[in-house]
Amino acid sequence: MPLPQGGSPLSSAGALGDEPSPSRRAARSSGGPERPGDGDLVERLGAAVGVEMSDRDLGMASLTHRSHAFERGLEVTNERLEFLGDAVLGLVVTDLAFREFPDLAEGDLAKLRAATVNMTSLADVAAELGLGDLVLLGRGEELSGGRHKASILADAMEAVLGAVYLDRGLDVATELIVRLFRPRMQAYVRGEGERDYKTVLQELSAQEIGSVPDYKIAARGPDHQKVFTATVFLAGEPWGRGTGRSKKEAEQQAAHEAWVRLQAGERPSGEGPPARRGG
Repeated sequence: MPLPQGGSPLSSAGALGDEPSPSRRAARSSGGPERPGDGDLVERLGAAVGVEMSDRDLGMASLTHRSHAFERGLEVTNERLEFLGDAVLGLVVTDLAFREFPDLAEGDLAKLRAATVNMTSLADVAAELGLGDLVLLGRGEELSGGRHKASILADAMEAVLGAVYLDRGLDVATELIVRLFRPRMQAYVRGEGERDYKTVLQELSAQEIGSVPDYKIAARGPDHQKVFTATVFLAGEPWGRGTGRSKKEAEQQAAHEAWVRLQAGERPSGEGPPARRGG
């Protein structure tokens, strides 16, 4: 898919992928044994994303969750590639948003970027590509449904983007990101994307039950990879719950769940009879 306004807005000149670097060398050697019967995971990864990976070790690193690395005694996981991929994704999406939507104000551009690169969006794209079937997990994560966890899918998506950037350069990474995320950005601008559910929940709850939402936040994980859990309370009762890699994202998910319940007619105890459901 051609980029807006006459081709790629970004150049791969000087990109880390042009020459072997400490980051690339550190990403190698992660491979380890593949799961029996899976064939060549790197070939399957290339087929899934539509980009052939020439560096097998980078491809394997992007799929190696820390739980698998721990069980196999491997030193490299996909966390460093995730860090890099997050930065590349942010740059390309910001550049694309700026060029393709010249009528959007700065605040709206920020909302568009946030809606595009959040954990839910990344996990959705990863699931559509089938990355959940390719990621290497430890036994515990496998048994607990890790292949469907939004956090694992989102991290794998970013790690794959980081690997593509190192292996093929910024131009190829840009083309991949535009192909995967541009339709979501266009849908958001058309009004089909995520809404500011904290705002609409506050308006609805004030109107329907005379209660202001109250959010409680819990965090887990290391500083560089925290996952936040938000619970929103209405009239003192827990009414919605969400998770995300930022407090804002977790609160939005919690607000969305609470908003859906209010829209369906549910009410906290003591708030009178439920309203008509389903409307």
